[in-house]
Amino acid sequence: MRILVVEDEIVLKDLYKQILEAEKYQVDTAEDGERALAMLQEGGYDLVLLDVKIPKMDGFAVVENLKKNPPKKPNGPIFFLTNSEDEAAIANSVSLGVQGYLTKSQFTPDTLVKEVKRILDTEKSKTAV
Repeated sequence: MRILVVEDEIVLKDLYKQILEAEKYQVDTAEDGERALAMLQEGGYDLVLLDVKIPKMDGFAVVENLKKNPPKKPNGPIFFLTNSEDEAAIANSVSLGVQGYLTKSQFTPDTLVKEVKRILDTEKSKTAV
């Protein structure tokens, strides 16, 4: 399973990568929106964890651009990583095709792994039907 983690805080990005790789996921990372968009346009990710507030292009702009210019290979669900609980922004993200969001301040390494497994299991069951 391939996961793309887009996070500009290096400590968090490295922590997420380390935690997910320990669970045997293949993890790619990006620190800004431009790099994330380029990687997403190549496609092939089973899950994308995309920080909302990142340099060069925020998470909303990344998703909008991806919607206008679809990837070469399809990507799995995109979940925003955020510290915001702004309901209007969250509603906007769903209208863009983002499947949900994870509030960074509310998860630990264990809960991150549980959420990723839950999301990927949900996706597997959708494709199995």
